[in-house]
Amino acid sequence: MSFLAGRSLVEVRFHGRGGQGAVTAAHLLVDAVVREGFWGVAFPFFGAERRGAPVTAYARLGRSRILTRTMIRSPDLVVVLDPSLVNYVNVFDGVKVGGAAVLNTPGEELKAPEGIRVFRVNATRIALELGLVLAGWPLVNVAMVGALARVLGIGLEHVVEAVHTLLAGKAAELNAEAARRAYAEVAEVAAV
Repeated sequence: MSFLAGRSLVEVRFHGRGGQGAVTAAHLLVDAVVREGFWGVAFPFFGAERRGAPVTAYARLGRSRILTRTMIRSPDLVVVLDPSLVNYVNVFDGVKVGGAAVLNTPGEELKAPEGIRVFRVNATRIALELGLVLAGWPLVNVAMVGALARVLGIGLEHVVEAVHTLLAGKAAELNAEAARRAYAEVAEVAAV
C-alpha cells in the first residue's frame, strides 16, 4: 500500500464527531508526513460543532510547498472515525475515482461507490483494549492515523515520533501502541 507514490498532491478529508479528535488526527498526519520528507497542511472546518456533532477536518500532502487552505470538496482519501456517520453524512461525496476510504468499522461488508478502494480497521476495539477512552468516547484518532499512514506508505516510525511530540508519558505510549496496532491491522476490503 502506497497511496502517496507517484502523486504530487494527496487531499484528505476526515469525518468524525466533535470530541473524537478529527482535527488532531489531521495535524498528526501532517506532522508524520513532514517527517517522511513531504509537505503538508492541516486545517479544520468549524461550524456550530459540539461534542457528538459531525466534524470535518482536512489535510493536503504533497511533494512541494502547499499554500491552498480551502475546503476539500474532491478528496483523494476520506477517513471516517465514527462508523455511524455513514448513515447521516455522505462521507463519499466528491471522492475522486481511484480514491480511497479508510474506515473505522468492525464489519467486513462496506458500501462504497464504484471505483473507490476501501480499507478498514477496528480502531474502536483497539482504543477500548488500550483504555483510550475520554468521557465515555473511545479515542480512535491516533489509531486511524496509524492505519492511514500504512495506506499512504508513510513509515510507522514517523507517526510514533509525531505522537511523542504531541503527547507525553503514558498517554504517548498508549496512543503510539494504538497507531502500531492499526498500522498492522488495516486491510483492504471489497466494497459492495
